Amino acid sequence: MGRELARITPELTEFLEAQPVFFVATAPESTDHHVNVSPKGLDSFRVLDERTVAYLDLHGSGIETVAHVRENGRITLMFCAFSGRPQIIRLQGRGTVIPADDPEAGPILERLPSQPGARSVIRVDVTRISSSCGYGVPLMEHVGERTLLTDWAAKHGEDGLAEYRAEKNATSISGLPGWT
Repeated sequence: MGRELARITPELTEFLEAQPVFFVATAPESTDHHVNVSPKGLDSFRVLDERTVAYLDLHGSGIETVAHVRENGRITLMFCAFSGRPQIIRLQGRGTVIPADDPEAGPILERLPSQPGARSVIRVDVTRISSSCGYGVPLMEHVGERTLLTDWAAKHGEDGLAEYRAEKNATSISGLPGWT
């Protein structure tokens, strides 16, 4: 049976920050366009306080999350226990996109491992925290992190990443403004 939680406790923080992968869901305002779900990893998530979380947005092939959050702020993060006690946690709230070079991102970035290709920080003011059983989630063994994305970003350097953003991240698949 699922339940709603009042806040992110220290025990919940430990669970959330220990997960090697989590999922981010966003949607544009228009129901004619696509809902987006993206997996995230690379130790990119942190709890900031009992109602605020953030994660590092790395360069990728799309810009859906950033475009949707900038348009309407709606965001859900989902964490599944793939080992240990079965559990699913959903954090729903309002997101804010903070470019990685914005001074406001600095204190959050200090709490995360430095990663080449950091595009922005997505900060979420959590309005709802819920848990569910996770009985249907498979048990899996975490073998390690893939470094392909960060290797790719390091190879391109800042100038190459700026060019990539201008070419590939200017608009979402729904035509929303992406990286400007």
